[in-house]
Amino acid sequence: MSHKHPDDAANVARLIEAMTGQGRPFSSRHRIVDTHGRIHPVVVIGERLCDDGGKVIGSQGLYVDLSDVDDGGTVEDAIADFTEHRALIEQAKGILMMTYGISAQRAFDILVWRSQETNTKLRTLAAQIIDDFTVELHVPSGIRERADNLLLTAHRRVHAPVPPTGSQSDAC
Repeated sequence: MSHKHPDDAANVARLIEAMTGQGRPFSSRHRIVDTHGRIHPVVVIGERLCDDGGKVIGSQGLYVDLSDVDDGGTVEDAIADFTEHRALIEQAKGILMMTYGISAQRAFDILVWRSQETNTKLRTLAAQIIDDFTVELHVPSGIRERADNLLLTAHRRVHAPVPPTGSQSDAC
């Protein structure tokens, strides 16, 4: 909430209260203020985040920064741009997961943290991590040989699902 534009904060707070208190997902178009004081119009889609016992512990969702949408652009254009760059974020998450032995959620949390702390767009940071880890991080040959073996024998460890009764296709 500390990054919400002052004129939008009360409305966003009401949306979050409805989400956490009543369980309703929410969407909003409002403004945020970055760490340098710049204002960004955003579209937000969110839902409550619960622990294993069902207790609300926060929220999760997507922010789409509309700052780069010019007068001729649309929200759909911004969402398409976000979707296109989502692959970069997923690749960076995978790199962090493998390197540090962490979960996908933890990897994403780290990317978001670094993005916010450095005021760097998430997709730009993800692209740099991909470049750095694929060019600058040299994997020793012993690890690469083990990876080769795992790749070439992965099919042996896959457990084939049993098709449902009466299934007409085995395509999946």
